[in-house]
Amino acid sequence: MDRLLGALDAADGQARFVGGAVRDTLLGHEVQDIDIATRLLPDAAMQRLRAVGIKVVPTGIDHGTVTAVLPEGPIEVTTLRRDVSTDGRRATVAFSDDWREDAARRDFTINALYADPATGAIFDYFGGADDLAAGRIRFIGDALQRIAEDHLRILRFFRFHARFGKDAPDPEALAACRARSRDLMALSRERIADELLKLLALPDPAPTIALMIDAGIFSAIIPEIGPDSLARLENLIAHEQATGTAPDAVRRLIAIVPADGDKADAIAARLKLSNAQRKRIGIALGGNDGGPRELLYRWGTISATDRLLLSGLPTERISAGVKLVGTAERPKLPIGGGALVARGLVAGPVVAKALQTVERRWIDEDFPDAARVSAIADEVVAQALRASK
Repeated sequence: MDRLLGALDAADGQARFVGGAVRDTLLGHEVQDIDIATRLLPDAAMQRLRAVGIKVVPTGIDHGTVTAVLPEGPIEVTTLRRDVSTDGRRATVAFSDDWREDAARRDFTINALYADPATGAIFDYFGGADDLAAGRIRFIGDALQRIAEDHLRILRFFRFHARFGKDAPDPEALAACRARSRDLMALSRERIADELLKLLALPDPAPTIALMIDAGIFSAIIPEIGPDSLARLENLIAHEQATGTAPDAVRRLIAIVPADGDKADAIAARLKLSNAQRKRIGIALGGNDGGPRELLYRWGTISATDRLLLSGLPTERISAGVKLVGTAERPKLPIGGGALVARGLVAGPVVAKALQTVERRWIDEDFPDAARVSAIADEVVAQALRASK
């Protein structure tokens, strides 16, 4: 880090920490990502970093961003800039050397905080430190204009309110989000899904989801989310807390979409979720597969936990089931079709049907050991051979 700051002339005021790293440090939170703003133009920043042996990648050079690859992790370095034009999805920028001008194009006051790397001095142009202390998420300047510049800021507002907000949301910000909610239709579904999953991954997003439903935020993008969704989410969070299960964004998404496999999959497809995520949603909303051990056998730990936490069973039964699937080894049927052929069955549909019978009895007997499964197989094969005569 010292090499990087030295290369960027941070000691001479050419570079400052900015955004989340400053915000989280002030709150005493662990800093996840470090971003640096600099007066240096992108090419100059790259040349200086490479001159001191730092690998640098032009990850977003059109917007002034390069990524320095350090042993402790990547750090984004972005030239100060101002917006030339915006269309709600992307911006055309011009580079600047004015810190306040750079701050003015950011979304919320709490994200427009800068810190001197050498002294730790905070540079706050729009009252972000006071807002942070008060738990107030406030747009910089005119809220409607900020949203017109980037429609995703609607969803970001609610995510930041869920994470940092205290009490009621800023009235101007909420009114602007409500007024421009249909602007979300212009965004790619991938961006919407990414922001929604980040919100759902927070410790307790339910109050904020309630706020969004009341403000009509979902009506233009996921109209299926409504008051019933909120009740399911609240139940899920209560079961997570009761069982000590960590928050899971996809599981919470399953809770707020309709409890109908086809409708839920249509939403997942609309949000461009991955095939793995869509499969997980389908499993969670499938039919009843029996007890926890059978769920673990058929679907594995994650999907078994999904099914249990979303089941609506009494808390005691959910807790016992979640504990079992979280600690037990996934059962494996200790016999295959070849063993049934060796016992005298002819390979083909008869073997497949017999193996299904063996599997069903193994499950019904609560997954006994290989010796018992061998005895079951003997019985099933004998019965199949008698039936074939």
